[in-house]
Amino acid sequence: MRRFRLWPQSLVGQIIMLVAIALFVAQAINFGLLLQERNRLTLTAQTAPGVYRIVDALDNRGEPPAGNRPPRARFFNAPPVLKGDRRPEIERRALAMFADIGIPVLSVQVVEQSQTVPMRRWERARMRSLDDPRGPRGRRLTMAAQYQPGKWVVAQSRMGDRPPRFGGWLIAQTLILYAIVLLPLLWVGRRLARPLGQLTRSAQQFARTGSADAVEERGPGDVRDLTTAFNAMRSRIIVMLDEKDRMLGAIGHDLRTPLASLRVRAESVEDDGERARISQTIDEMNRMLEDILSLARAGRSSEAAQKVDIAALADAVVEDFIELGSPAEMADSERAVASVRPQQIRRALRNLIENAIVYGDRAHVSVAREDGAIRLIVADEGPGIAEERMEEMMEPFTRLEGSRNRETGGAGLGLALVRAIMAEHGGALKLVNRAGGGLEASLLLPV
Repeated sequence: MRRFRLWPQSLVGQIIMLVAIALFVAQAINFGLLLQERNRLTLTAQTAPGVYRIVDALDNRGEPPAGNRPPRARFFNAPPVLKGDRRPEIERRALAMFADIGIPVLSVQVVEQSQTVPMRRWERARMRSLDDPRGPRGRRLTMAAQYQPGKWVVAQSRMGDRPPRFGGWLIAQTLILYAIVLLPLLWVGRRLARPLGQLTRSAQQFARTGSADAVEERGPGDVRDLTTAFNAMRSRIIVMLDEKDRMLGAIGHDLRTPLASLRVRAESVEDDGERARISQTIDEMNRMLEDILSLARAGRSSEAAQKVDIAALADAVVEDFIELGSPAEMADSERAVASVRPQQIRRALRNLIENAIVYGDRAHVSVAREDGAIRLIVADEGPGIAEERMEEMMEPFTRLEGSRNRETGGAGLGLALVRAIMAEHGGALKLVNRAGGGLEASLLLPV
């Protein structure tokens, strides 16, 4: 089961994610700066009416108010008693504003009160137009300033109560910014990803089969240069592989001709024992030649893949060994169909069974399904292989003992050829020592 990853694995996905994160961080910084400036302006707007009334009262001390209007500020010769919630931030802002104006103020006290405030004429007209009989529920600031020792002036002002719309506006701005930046980036990313994806698929196909179609040269300039270089490399490798196959074919033909001639001459040897040994040596050379050529051609098989029941294929191979009198057996296994090259799988299975019989006295073959794969198992009853030599045994010309006697394992190409066949099928060869003794060799085939 694949684990969910928040971080994308593709190059385009990572670029888009990084840009999205950068935009988010930039908008967060922008939000912080705007919020700070908005709070400063809001604080100034709340403080300015009270400061204005106190300044006006101080400038017009002793003069009667114009007309019959009540005074905007009152004077006290003792500290006034203020009821409400203390607003120290407005007090600090008021002191700064008084200092900017040039009016010496010793101290400032500000409290906030929530109450129903009288409506102005434009507010009453608005209420009537909206058919809303409710009066506004506002907030009132009371500001007291000590302008001389023991002398205070007190003024009241109203605060607005409109809900802020700052957050919604910033969210809308962020979404618009994401759309403007990320949508073109997504288009560019898809334009970049298409040729890269085709290049990846072609490289994977080449790794599996030794052949692949040329990649169309399109996309940005750097990607086109990469595609051009890949196509050139592909062409050169294909030419080299074709030359190798022709060379191997020529070598195989040239070597088989003298071996056939030696077999004819061996028939003229009168001594039966000597003739048998010569024939056995020729057969050994033929088998070794076949193994070497098969390993060299691994990955460029001309056999077409087809749907095959692996259990039936294994049963047929085991029957061949049983008919020859070899100690091999096939366990009952359920049907397991996979797309394979049958002749290659038969050859890989034969090599494993031969190794099991030679090194482990007996071969036990079974087929099982597990984790979306088919496991073709060949177990023996031998001594197994030391853990540190498991990987080494799958290398060409590597054997548990150093001789090249076919009776004890041949040239050491069997497991290397099996691993090459499994790599061409997208599978794997696994070797493990059995708990009860012996070695278990498994061919893992994808379904």
